[in-house]
Amino acid sequence: MGQGYPDGVSSKQSAPKSARKSTRDDNRVSRAGEKSRTPEPADPRPGRLTAAAALTALEGVTLLAGGVYLLIMGFAGKPESPQQAEMLAVTVLALAVLPLAAARGLWQRKRWSRGPAMITQIMALPVAWTLANAGGALIAAGVALALVAVATLVMLVNPTATEALGIGPRES
Repeated sequence: MGQGYPDGVSSKQSAPKSARKSTRDDNRVSRAGEKSRTPEPADPRPGRLTAAAALTALEGVTLLAGGVYLLIMGFAGKPESPQQAEMLAVTVLALAVLPLAAARGLWQRKRWSRGPAMITQIMALPVAWTLANAGGALIAAGVALALVAVATLVMLVNPTATEALGIGPRES
């Protein structure tokens, strides 16, 4: 007699073996899939938040490219101090992590990402000023960096973006 079934049918007799196995496997897959997925908000991502994420990612990719260039020049070129060139390259590569992580967080609408993204923009402003005062072609680079930083800051403090990130006014 089967246990737990009123009609006396055991669980092995109730369904073919192949059907039972596939049902268990399907349940395992769906449970594992549910745990690994992050639920996305139902409403669409605001354009300002998307643009802020894209501009922050652009800054990160630019830093990454600059770091790789400095690293290659440190190894292949003939700098006065190879150690200093390589250390500068590693520093620039490490600095690229902040805007890239912030951009990913903004894209995924994580509330923690707004702080690092804003810090990146605030750090970019003195760099833009230095580039603009250097002269030559660096003036254009400084102006472009300043415009990107200010535009991204404006997008990040916009109420639409803060709402999408789940940041709202504090209740007293």
